Amino acid sequence: MTEFWLISAPGEKTCQQTWDKMNMATSQTNLSTNHKFNIPELKVGTLDVLVGLSDELAKLDSFVESVVRKVAQYMADVLEDSRDKVQENLLANGVDLVTYVTRFHWDMAKYPIKQSLKNISEIMSKVTQIDNDLKARASAYNSLKGNLQSLERKNVGSILTRSLADIVKKEDFVLDSEYLITLLVVVPKTSYPDWQKTYETLSEMVVPRSTKLLFEDQDSGLFSVTLFRKAIDDFKHKARENKFMVRDFQYNEEEMKADKEEMTRLSTDKKKQFGPLVRWLKVNFSEAFIAWIHIKALRVFTESVLRYGLPVNFQAMLLQPNRKNVKKLREVLQDLYKHLDSSATVIDASMDIPGLNLSQQEYYPYNANSSAPFHPASQRLYPIIY
Repeated sequence: MTEFWLISAPGEKTCQQTWDKMNMATSQTNLSTNHKFNIPELKVGTLDVLVGLSDELAKLDSFVESVVRKVAQYMADVLEDSRDKVQENLLANGVDLVTYVTRFHWDMAKYPIKQSLKNISEIMSKVTQIDNDLKARASAYNSLKGNLQSLERKNVGSILTRSLADIVKKEDFVLDSEYLITLLVVVPKTSYPDWQKTYETLSEMVVPRSTKLLFEDQDSGLFSVTLFRKAIDDFKHKARENKFMVRDFQYNEEEMKADKEEMTRLSTDKKKQFGPLVRWLKVNFSEAFIAWIHIKALRVFTESVLRYGLPVNFQAMLLQPNRKNVKKLREVLQDLYKHLDSSATVIDASMDIPGLNLSQQEYYPYNANSSAPFHPASQRLYPIIY
């Protein structure tokens, strides 16, 4: 998992100087690997709008993060035994998440900067539709998958409980007889000798030498035995006393054929839905993740203007901390920006994503909005840290 901190600091004489100062203090001492995080100059609007938008974006950030996580998790669920392929399907604009975040460029087509901040945030909030569609698609696919698994479970496991349809054959039974019936009995392997010695005498009217071993699993064997119908109850009672279990089974070719056809249909339907579902998840994960990073950028812009004032003059920076030096990095950043008012520095929460991470904000003396990492799904800001 890759961790990032997204931070914003007020411009010195130029924003380049702000970048150089931070970069020199952190990268040359191997505290972090740094990238400029380019945010275009957006329409500022009024103070009231900025304050209201700040709260709305915090909620939107959290919601879209949850959608990103849900899509990623469901991708893993759908891929099942191919979970090693999850990462290659979780891309943003066709590139891996780390590359997308470290080379972030505002998408002018999706989020036109000539529109107001409020309108841009409303465009980003359309991720709600992805969440709704995911619920519907997941419900349909899970229902199909659950029904198939239910049928599959009937065909595995102990012969005490599993379906016998694929084990027995028509010729194993006496059918269409007014007087005779074939029963199926589960006998522990350790009791085979006892069964052979006693089955004919468990009750009256058992057909001699009618037993046959049809199937075995690890612990037991399935035997057939033929007897007169009037002796069924007595035979079952005596069988239980001897720890032989009579399965409740009637040979019905039509029912068994219907079950097999249903399993084939469900299996075929699942395969048909799998490809389109994976493609939908791949496309919409990218959409949700891109929206999420743009929301982070919009939050940095909004908070920076609120904290640093006009004209707009700040530098957003993406830091990838050296895990061994996280504490030292915080100390260096605090020292670097301690001259700022306590409300002038923010760290935005970290982000988490399959392979990245992003959590809620924490505040520092220099106004750090969260020190949680922003793993391509995780972000942090110092002097504005998002």
